[in-house]
Formats: sequence, structure tokens, C-alpha cells
Amino acid sequence: MIRLLFILLSLSFSSHCFAIEEVPDVAAIQDFASLVRWGGVLFSVLIIACTWLLLRFIDSIVASVSTQFVQYRMILQKAQSFLQFFIYITAGIVVFMISFRINDHILALIGGTLAVSVGFALKDLAASFIAGLTVMIDRPFQVGDRVTFEGNYGDIITIGLRSVRMRTLTDDIITIPNNKFLNEVTVSGNYGALDMQVVIPFYVGMDQDIDLARNLIQEAASSSRYIHLPKPVVVLVKQTITDNYLAIQLTCKAYVVDTGYEKLFETDITLRVMKEFKKNGITPPRIAVNTQTI
Repeated sequence: MIRLLFILLSLSFSSHCFAIEEVPDVAAIQDFASLVRWGGVLFSVLIIACTWLLLRFIDSIVASVSTQFVQYRMILQKAQSFLQFFIYITAGIVVFMISFRINDHILALIGGTLAVSVGFALKDLAASFIAGLTVMIDRPFQVGDRVTFEGNYGDIITIGLRSVRMRTLTDDIITIPNNKFLNEVTVSGNYGALDMQVVIPFYVGMDQDIDLARNLIQEAASSSRYIHLPKPVVVLVKQTITDNYLAIQLTCKAYVVDTGYEKLFETDITLRVMKEFKKNGITPPRIAVNTQTI
């Protein structure tokens, strides 16, 4: 009987201790729940949905206006990029303010969460976010620029908080984290301008009329429908060795009126030059074939 009483007392004591340990957890949950404005949370969902619709509406407006007024495309895309940053930050602050009651507890909770997140789980995301701000301030390239990065060549279509999106000439969309641009070399072909220099090489034989060939290339480039005439057309001449034979390389440097017409511009000039070369009897380098008699 005494032994049974001792067991019952032990169980009662253990249950009492377990209850004491559970109380703080329940209290912590209640404290956290008291910090949340549940009506504000529901309203926050509406704000997030409206923000998403607003961003989609801005995208459609910019795309439509840019198609009709090409001369304003670069300005509209830059304005859209800055506006997206402003909308993201504003919506985030508003959602936080209406969803939580700001006091010492919530500030301590936010500080601890941010410290742990930045240190571990959100390290790469925070680095990309900071790099995105650096890209926006330092401006190694702009929205609408035609750039070369890590072997990829195309147009910058979006500069976001975490990444940059590029559309290649094969219409592929490449997403690049912002922190990549802090340590890698980026080449911008137009750097904010609508026009861009296009370099097209031509090769002729050593015995050809070089002056005539140079003039034909100059005229072909100057008469192209895609030429940006305010900037000069330059044709450079040099002797080069290609596959162990001598040739004359004539390099045409001309500016296309819009980066979107780069390949059409290159094709137009090449076809014109080839046609004029054939008409005037200008031939490419002759490849010497070595034969051995056995």
C-alpha cells in the first residue's frame, strides 16, 4: 500500500512538472498571436494581389507603348525598372505595418530572425539583393542594353531585386543572379543608347583592287536602310594570315539605328557587298592546295 502510494505521488509530481514546462510554450504562442493583426493579414493578401495586378498592368502598358513609339522604348524600360523597385519596397512595408503590432517584442523577433536568415538561409539572397542595388547605382549596364556576359549575348530586359534577365538573339531568357556581376566582366554594346556599332569583316585576295573594295563596302553600308547616319562609317584595311595564306581584311564599322536590327543590318550590308564584289570582279583569297607526288 505504501509502495502504491509512492508511485501515485511520483506520477502526480511528474505530471505537475510536465504541465509547468508546457505553460511557457503556450504563453509564447499566445504572445506571438497577440502581435498579429488578423484583419490586417487578410487585407495584406488583397494588397499583394493588387500589387501583382499593378505590375502586370505596367508591363503590358510599357510593352504596348514601346512597340508604337520605338524612340521612347529605352526611357520607358528604365522608368519601369525603377518603378518596380519602388512598388516592391512600398508593398512590403505596408504589408508588414498592417499585419503586425510594432512593439519591443516584434522588433526583437525581427532582429533575431533577420540575423539568422542573413547569416544562413538568406545569405545568397541578401548578397544578390545588395548586388542589385549596386548594379542600379553603379550602372555597368541598363535595361535595354545589348551586353555580353559569360559567353551569353543579348538584351537586358529586367533588373530585379535578386536577378537580371537577358533575352538572347535566339529568343532565350537567361536569369543571372545579381551577385555574379560584381566579379565578372560585362560588355555593353550601346550603354543606354538606341544605336550601336556593328563590326563586319570582309576578306579579299592580295591581288585585288583594295581601294575599289573599300569604296564598295563604304557605299553599301552608307545606303543601308538600317544605318544610323549621324555617326560615321569606317572601313579599316589590314593584311592578315588565315589558315597559312595571306589575305586582305577589310573591317566595316557602322552604327545600326536600333539594336534590334543588328543582325538584319549585318545581313543587308553583307548581301550588298557580295553583290558589288561579284559585279566588279573582286574575288576572295585563293586557298593554295599543297600536293605531294609519291
